[in-house]
Amino acid sequence: MIIPIRVIIGRERMALDYIEKEIKLRNLDVKSILFLEDLKGYIFLEGEEEDINRAIYGAPHVRGIISKPVTIKGIKKYLVKEKSAVELNVGDIIEVLSGPFRGEKGKIVRINEAKKELTIELLEAVVPIPLTLSINVVRLIEKKK
Repeated sequence: MIIPIRVIIGRERMALDYIEKEIKLRNLDVKSILFLEDLKGYIFLEGEEEDINRAIYGAPHVRGIISKPVTIKGIKKYLVKEKSAVELNVGDIIEVLSGPFRGEKGKIVRINEAKKELTIELLEAVVPIPLTLSINVVRLIEKKK
């Protein structure tokens, strides 16, 4: 059984380290621990529910256990890295698809492949303000000439 654990965003690794030490110290029946960068605020533990509860009891940065277990099929899309269908480059014009800047157009000024983030400057802004967005929330409008 794979059980999702809710943790403070940005503190997943600290919580994970504590839980791992508890599992080893108490010799708990937890078969695997999974932390996915794309699912911020969650870690997954596979094992007996009673042992998982013992492992996370008192763990710093843990907010709680999600009572509904997940399957490998449910998290498979996060386990398999997909190649981007559209190649984005510095200078390309994009449209923001979600968030407070939805519908705005901008020019890519920097790409962080490791974090899957873009830094853009809005085209219609009076003063160019750099915005950092996820690659997943933009759509290519025009390639750099």
